[in-house]
Amino acid sequence: MTCFKPPSRPVIEWDCVTFAYGEAVAVEDVSLTIRAGELAAILGPNGSGKSTLIRLALGLLRPLSGAVRLFGRDAVDFADWDRVGYMPQVIAGTWRDFPITVAETVAHGAYRGISPLALFHRSERPEVVEALEAVGMASFRGRRLSQLSVGQQQRVLLARALVRQPELIVLDEPAAGIDVSGEEQLYAVLRDLNRERNITIVIVSHDIGAMLREANTVACMNRTLVRHGPPHELTSAEIARLYGAPVDVLVHDALHEHR
Repeated sequence: MTCFKPPSRPVIEWDCVTFAYGEAVAVEDVSLTIRAGELAAILGPNGSGKSTLIRLALGLLRPLSGAVRLFGRDAVDFADWDRVGYMPQVIAGTWRDFPITVAETVAHGAYRGISPLALFHRSERPEVVEALEAVGMASFRGRRLSQLSVGQQQRVLLARALVRQPELIVLDEPAAGIDVSGEEQLYAVLRDLNRERNITIVIVSHDIGAMLREANTVACMNRTLVRHGPPHELTSAEIARLYGAPVDVLVHDALHEHR
């Protein structure tokens, strides 16, 4: 007898959402749900609306029509931000003249306002060290961020997103500008956070190959939602529609057993 497994609870819900920047429609009538425990990718070409979807989910934008909910609450009114971590895209050279250390960078993620007891806190709080250990960067905690490679900087920013032990982490083009080795190290950490800690992860990307390999669900965006489902079911025709050009899909590990 097969046991019925109910679907996990929604974490982010876009319900018939439309948004425009002036006259330019960025997202049109999109309905999409990201559920707890997923490692989900929002995939699409530049200008497809995928980053706009994330800004809507984080309450930074208000939809022209439809509704956006974060953990069941209207995203604009959501206030429990300890439950959400965000990792922005790193642009090479951003931290070049910034004297902040790795530990200080991660500690910013734990900031909850000025405390009269702050002078008595240890310089390296245990949650900061734990977050750095989770991404394999604890030994770099005294180094300046500017002294690290882009891939290492990405993992430090992931630790900053992780420091409050969130239930959801959202990443914007996390592998941009890093080499193959750095990309694999980053995705190995994300796989562990998703599988071992059951953290819901949402990755915004235009990298088809990486997302077919890493994600367990993919939402394809090109202003509208082109497709949403398991990555190994994505066809060449659907990717061609997404990118507006013929594309052949070669998936050597169709079931992604390495995750």
